[in-house]
Amino acid sequence: MTENAQVSGSYWLQTAPGAPRPALTEDLDVDVAVIGGGIAGLCTAYGLARAGRSVAVLEADRIAASVTGHTTAKLTALHSLVYAKLRRTRGPEGAKLYARSQTEAIEHAAALVDELGIDCDWETRSAYTYVRDANRVDEVRAEAAAAKEAGLPAAFVTETGLPFPVAGAVRVTGQAQFHPRRFLLALAEDFEARGGRIFEHTTVHGLDEGEPCRVSAGTGATVRARDVVVATHYPVFDRALLFSRLSPRRELVVAGPISADREVDGMYITPEEGTRSVRTAPLAGDAGQKLLIVTGEHFTPGTGDTRERFDRLGAWTAEHFPGVGLTHSWATQDIDPTDTVPMVGPLHPRARHTYVATGFGGWGMSGGLMAGRLLTAQITGAECAWSGLYDPRRLRTQVREAPQFLKTQAEVAGHFVGDRLKPAPPVDALPPGEGAVVRVDGHRVAVYRDEDGALHAVSPRCTHLGCLVGFNAAERAWECPCHGSRFDTEGNVVQGPATKPLERREI
Repeated sequence: MTENAQVSGSYWLQTAPGAPRPALTEDLDVDVAVIGGGIAGLCTAYGLARAGRSVAVLEADRIAASVTGHTTAKLTALHSLVYAKLRRTRGPEGAKLYARSQTEAIEHAAALVDELGIDCDWETRSAYTYVRDANRVDEVRAEAAAAKEAGLPAAFVTETGLPFPVAGAVRVTGQAQFHPRRFLLALAEDFEARGGRIFEHTTVHGLDEGEPCRVSAGTGATVRARDVVVATHYPVFDRALLFSRLSPRRELVVAGPISADREVDGMYITPEEGTRSVRTAPLAGDAGQKLLIVTGEHFTPGTGDTRERFDRLGAWTAEHFPGVGLTHSWATQDIDPTDTVPMVGPLHPRARHTYVATGFGGWGMSGGLMAGRLLTAQITGAECAWSGLYDPRRLRTQVREAPQFLKTQAEVAGHFVGDRLKPAPPVDALPPGEGAVVRVDGHRVAVYRDEDGALHAVSPRCTHLGCLVGFNAAERAWECPCHGSRFDTEGNVVQGPATKPLERREI
């Protein structure tokens, strides 16, 4: 593995470790239980606490550490090339509601930064979606027009702060970037000061939608609550068949110091080259340098060679930003809805006191803030103009989303059946640091050989819905390509929707 392929860890986590919280060990009664301590869960919990509700947050790992702790942390309402599509599928009013909801989410975050005095490297920046292929310029022009019609300060431009030419770009001014961990940890402290409770290392296994609702934790404790919010990125409960309308996508991130005079002065993304996203951030302890952050190489979890993808992303960075030495690398996971719009609202058609937030499609920072405001309004009985746009129960777009829905289901079926037909290598062929689904005594086993040569064997069947996992060598993890569950080399859950570990195997 080359230097660029090493996973060194998230810059956000390393520079803002945060204080640990206890696990839930005793039964608890609250107004609202929020399952998931990422940006959507914490913003929902915080909004409800400010509205006078008693709230408990249950997080399987550490708050703001999983997907939120591995983001690129751009706060923008310009979501690549979304507005031209929204104008077609949701009409001009739907596109305007989307732009308004995302813009007001960013404004809400800015107001909290000022009110609470949060030191989170908040910077106002323009956001750009660019292309280098001249054949795609008309597509970008159409997006600029659609975004402007939706109410954003959007324009088509051909000049950017990037160190290479572009054929065209959409520019939206007045957007922002920040340190997500510092922002959310400050929010968590104020939430606790208002009486909120946060429990880490508390996996949820059961949900009874009675009155009150009952949430069962793996620690043996139970939370009774009038309302429950499932904000686990990919829902750990699927009572409306949301799994069939969501698909996981993983992306890689590399970062390193760059001199301040090479500032790119903006936040950039292109749909080309397997996506490339570029921005800079203040570098802790060094006013003369910035941290260059480059994202790309999206792929389905558990498929392909992640080390090669890290190498390609590192090579692209070296080509376009010569002399930058990469000091950090990590990966993040996104959940794409089949119809573009996140799903935030009632958990299923008969839900009265259960809610969900999912499907942010790579834009979880503004989306999570939006979800917090929307769910707070719904639970407290306030009006929210865009509730219908994000409603998970929406039916009117099902015909339009049918092609992507069928494609998603075909991919899941292909993995569920096809992965079982693939030839399995012999266990003796595994080199140190590698893992594979092999065949032992006629049975498939997921085996990892550590650097000392010892074998670690687990069942290859994901405990969520039974798809076979694949090995991510760069991150030393087993990943489910169907719904994105991730496990360490001992089979322990790293990321849901799975809540139970892979069974151990003896070989």
